[in-house]
Amino acid sequence: MQDNVKPSMTEGSLWKNILFFSIPLIFSNLLQVLFNMSDIAVVGRFSGPDALGSVGSCTILITLYTGLMIGMGSGINAISATSIGAGDNVNLKKTVNHAFFISVFYGIAVMLIGICSAETVLTALDTKPELIDGAKLYLKTYLLGMPALALYNYGQGVLSAAGDSKTPLYFLCISGIVNIALNLLFVIAFDLSVLGVGMASVISQYLSASLVLIKIAFSDRIYSLRFKKTVFSGQLVGKILILGIPAGMQNAIFAFANLFTQKAVNSFDTVMVQGNSAAANADALVYDVMAAVYIACSTFIAQNFGAGKKERVLKSFRISLIYSFGIAAVIGFFLIVFGRQFLSLFTTESTVIEAGLIRLRLMSFCYCFSAFMDCTIAASRGLCKTVIPTIMVIFGSCFLRVLWIYTVFAYFGTILSLYLLYIFSWTMTAIPELIYFFVVYKKTFKAGKQLR
Repeated sequence: MQDNVKPSMTEGSLWKNILFFSIPLIFSNLLQVLFNMSDIAVVGRFSGPDALGSVGSCTILITLYTGLMIGMGSGINAISATSIGAGDNVNLKKTVNHAFFISVFYGIAVMLIGICSAETVLTALDTKPELIDGAKLYLKTYLLGMPALALYNYGQGVLSAAGDSKTPLYFLCISGIVNIALNLLFVIAFDLSVLGVGMASVISQYLSASLVLIKIAFSDRIYSLRFKKTVFSGQLVGKILILGIPAGMQNAIFAFANLFTQKAVNSFDTVMVQGNSAAANADALVYDVMAAVYIACSTFIAQNFGAGKKERVLKSFRISLIYSFGIAAVIGFFLIVFGRQFLSLFTTESTVIEAGLIRLRLMSFCYCFSAFMDCTIAASRGLCKTVIPTIMVIFGSCFLRVLWIYTVFAYFGTILSLYLLYIFSWTMTAIPELIYFFVVYKKTFKAGKQLR
């Protein structure tokens, strides 16, 4: 095979190339969501509504911790893609090696912090007394897989930067099938309930991480993992952390803000909490499919930025925005039409389904508008800018959401008034994000800057 990576993202039709690059990632993320949904579906149908509520009560926390892993992977992706676009193979090799060790320590740190704080956080969220024991057990079990999740996202980031978005999909299919099989075995045959689905998730995560690491380690491409003669560079470690941690924080901040939303949801009765848990599965379905386009956006922009191709940078952003908005609109339409059938996957209780429909119908209409915020953040990441966008996210999707809860929701006190905070915060965050991206874009290329 060739000794280098051809930066094909810098030439050819962007409409076609972004779509073809995104499709494997869409299926990869979709499968990951469906496999994760199987956890909730299995316990909801075979272990009862309390088990469903216990696992569902952890959804936002799981999103917070996994968001940190995904963000670091996207940061690694941006740096790798920029090096590929600039033809800098030396820096690419160093990035791959350094990022591996960073991902290992990062995953372990998040695991330990999460496990140690699990009970405190669940209690602070006013998790229902009848649900908290199961929630604590599931969360601590799931967190054991964080190092594996960090390494899988590391591998996916490196491979997708080189234009290979299919291999992670194949590995995810294998681990996902194992996950579903173990879910059924542990819950139905061994009656392990929430512990069983947690164990199944951890095992499948380590399987997918192992497969992607084997792929990178035994590859003869320029991005192969080689530790021989590796000299650690504090400057490169700092660069990866400066880009990866804010990217992870951007993901985690949404989840952190949603902790206040979960606390507000927990102020309603148990049926509403369970309905919200079932309907919240649609969030992961839509967001993660849209996230595939965001990865494409960041990767294409990074490569063209490295190659100094100004027009393709801007066009990559515009096309990605159109694709992500359209995907969310289509999925939202089907969720509105088939909402009841969707919720019945997770529970057989009619009252829980009715409660879940309240959230599902409103959110399905709003999902597509989040593209203006998230796609713009991905575009800025492609230009190696994450700190300022992170600050904007903290204000728009954290501070404003909390403010909404303690003002608008506190005044009206209805579940609809709570759910409306999402589209409000997306809009208020997207506006400054868009302005920032275009300012950085113009300044960067006006000054003739590019990474070489």
